[in-house]
Order: sequence, then structure tokens, then C-alpha cells
Amino acid sequence: MNMTELQHFSDSALRGTQLRGTASHDVPMRKYTSWRAGGTADRMYQPADMEDLLAFLRSVPDGEPLYAVGLGSNLLVRDGGLRGTVLMLHGTLSGLHLELDGSVYAEAGVPGAKLARFAATHNLCGAEFFVGIPGTLGGMLAMNAGCYGSETWERVLRVQTVNRKGEVHVRTTADYEIGYRHVALREANEEWFGAAWLQFTKRDGEAARQEIKALLNKRIATQPLNLPNAGSVFRNPPGDHAARLIQECGLKGKQIGGAQVSEKHANFIVNTGAATAADIENLINEVQEVVRQKTGIKLHPEVRIIGKKLV
Repeated sequence: MNMTELQHFSDSALRGTQLRGTASHDVPMRKYTSWRAGGTADRMYQPADMEDLLAFLRSVPDGEPLYAVGLGSNLLVRDGGLRGTVLMLHGTLSGLHLELDGSVYAEAGVPGAKLARFAATHNLCGAEFFVGIPGTLGGMLAMNAGCYGSETWERVLRVQTVNRKGEVHVRTTADYEIGYRHVALREANEEWFGAAWLQFTKRDGEAARQEIKALLNKRIATQPLNLPNAGSVFRNPPGDHAARLIQECGLKGKQIGGAQVSEKHANFIVNTGAATAADIENLINEVQEVVRQKTGIKLHPEVRIIGKKLV
């Protein structure tokens, strides 16, 4: 699809009377990522609800690149920006309720902290760890996010997905390859998570609320929450911790431009105020190389890096 065709798409389909969401053009993605850095997206569409998202997807030409974004807390958009359309799901796909079988139905735009508190309010235990993940359910499903010894897909009964044709599928864990910070559909389809049914244990909700409070206090004490960051940057290698390796290599406080390896938690890279996406990506690469040279271990980023570099 050439630029003229894309412009026609943005000027007609996005304004279509059948759509009820909000369309924007030339959107600075630094406003929508927790690193507060990055370039501009050609377009952004925030659907009104699930039905509107499906209608929008049916209006999108095959060649239009699409990116689903929640809180942007595990995402780095390069300074050259994104060609295509960002689907902004946070604040939109926010459905959250108990099903008759006791499971929790949550849509992709529900933040982890909200999910944890909802479960505790309904006397369900096992969702407490979600309070430590600074993202929305869609992103947590996509990468099997986890912390404090638990992972997202341990709680998944089934998921609802949507594809480019605006079709809805309900899938089970058997449809996916699931591992540590890895989820892949066994079929070669382009789909996005729209919702999930999650199973927790019926117990005293007060115990869950106390655990949530303790985990929040631990997070405040150990993570650099006062500066823009994207959570843990690297996956933990088998039998070890990325933070330990990075600290052992003397990289705490290492800085490139406005990006710095946190003095508080070595597996965090913070924006000290004026970091570009290139600063952050270059620091990620520098940390990888130094750790590889000194320990022989290659650290793999768990953050998603998309978009074009500035020439």
C-alpha cells in the first residue's frame, strides 16, 4: 500500500459513520509509553468498545501495519516512529466481571493492579502478583508476564482473540506454545488478545488484600518508580538473575545520553529526563555486550522494540 492509499484509508475509513472510536494522526508515542521517549505514529485509533474494535479491523486494508498498545509499559518506539496505526486498547477494552462458574472475565485493556484488586474484593486469591506488573492484560498475555514467582498463563482458562478480518476466536492454552516470557500461537495467524477467562482460588479476600499491600511496598522499595522506565528490561537467564549479572559487571549507573542503568535496580533502565529512544536502545545493546564479554551469558530483552531508527 502506498502513502496515497494509506492517506485515503485514514481520511475515509477512520471517519466512517459506522465507527464510534477516536482517530488521531501524527501521534507522539512518548506520551503513550512508560519510558516517555520515542517517535511519532502515523495514526492512532482508540475504539469505543469491543464491537467498535471489530468494525474498525474490518475497515483496515490488508497492507496497513497495526500495533496493539495498552499502557506502553513494555514498549520502546524508535525515534523514527511507526508507519501504520496504533490500536490504543487501554481505557477501552476495560470489561471486568465474575462469570457464573466463578472465573474472572477480563478484557485486554484492564491494568494488572485493577485485576488484582478486583479478585481480592471478590474473595479470590492468586491474582496478587498482577499488582507488580505495570501493564494491561493484553500485553501480559502476549509475553506471559510474571513476577514474584507467578506467571500470567498459569491462571488462564481460555482467551478471546480478534484478527484483521474483525473475527473473534476463543482459544485454549493448547493452541499456544507457552514458556518463560514467551507465547506463540501454533497457527500462523495474526491475532490480538481481546480478553481472557482467568481462574483463581476462593479464599479470604483480606489475606489477598494484605499480600497486595506487601507486594506494593516491596515494589516501591526496590524499583525506581520515580523515573520513567519500562520495568525489567532483560529476561532472567536460567538459574540466575539479570540484575545480579548487570550489577556484577559494574554497570549500575552506566549512562548513554539521558538513559541510565538504574542505581536502585540494575535490570531497570530509566529516562533521567531527556532520553531518546536511541539512547535507551544503545544502552540496552551496551549492557548486553558487556555482560556477554565478562560472563559469557547473552541477556535477552523482554521489552518490545518497534519502529524505524532515525537516519
